[in-house]
Amino acid sequence: MLRSFPSTFRATRRRLLQAAALAPAAALAAPTGDLAGITLRVGTYKGNWRALLDAAGLQQAPYRIDWRELNNGVLHIEAINGDALDLGSGSEIPPVFAARQKASLRLVAAIHEDLNNQVTVARKEAPIQSIADLKGKRVGYVRATTAHYFLAKQLAEAGLSFGDIQAVNLSPADGLSAFARGDLDAWAIYGYNGQIARLQHGARVLKTGVGYLSGNFPVYANPRSLEDARRRAAIADFLQRLQRAYAWVNGNFLAYARTQSAETRIPVGDIVELFNRRSDDYALVGVSEAAVRSHQDVADTFLRLGVLDGPADVRPLWDRRFDAALRGGAASAA
Repeated sequence: MLRSFPSTFRATRRRLLQAAALAPAAALAAPTGDLAGITLRVGTYKGNWRALLDAAGLQQAPYRIDWRELNNGVLHIEAINGDALDLGSGSEIPPVFAARQKASLRLVAAIHEDLNNQVTVARKEAPIQSIADLKGKRVGYVRATTAHYFLAKQLAEAGLSFGDIQAVNLSPADGLSAFARGDLDAWAIYGYNGQIARLQHGARVLKTGVGYLSGNFPVYANPRSLEDARRRAAIADFLQRLQRAYAWVNGNFLAYARTQSAETRIPVGDIVELFNRRSDDYALVGVSEAAVRSHQDVADTFLRLGVLDGPADVRPLWDRRFDAALRGGAASAA
């Protein structure tokens, strides 16, 4: 579960993150040798890593980056498993299924992201003031995602289960349309769609992901790439660039929002509003025992929900070989 940090801790953490962002690149970079002939195939989302490195001025690497835009974590893992990507990312959920299927995948770091953009919302005219009020109501969600997970946790806390609601599995786009039409009474969703529901349709936030999700979004890696010394060195450098960029963004979000908006066409003001409502600062950190335990809880929860056809052990997926390179900066503040 995500801890509730005291304000003094958050302020100290923010200062450390900003200090890490100002550190010279050479101070954080691991020895890489000549990487000029290396091309890293990196999965990204629209407005995500590519825009982040560009905004932070960290895009000029000593190797080539072949950006491949894939819009969900399952696609990132499928590409890695098929040896079409070196790095990707997503939530804790897709690797649970990868573990069950013995896919070729490693998790080499974790990105701490905002959990206030993972929300369960109710229509403004619906007589729903709490999760307990969802009993018998039409509730949209996205199966086998963070929305499925946190909705299950929230229902259980209220003494309910999926059997007590009219659960409707919809894609984010279809869910937004259904919510706007009034075909849903409530909706568990993540990302910008939740803000659209709130700002454009007057949705009432019942719960966020805080306290239900870990906040860890793993960095996915190709095991074949990790066994090649030069490619591994390039990955270490890339992760350190990302770490510095995430530290930088906490004090320079408007610049990132402008770059992100250029890619996504989402208004800058809406992106900044989401940032101002964030549950915690952004950071990229190495592998921790807490992250592994949290991930196993996700796997065990999906087994209980009947989403998995058998138990999944996620521990073998986590790989600590970059922890030393990521120690310091955002990692020391985590």
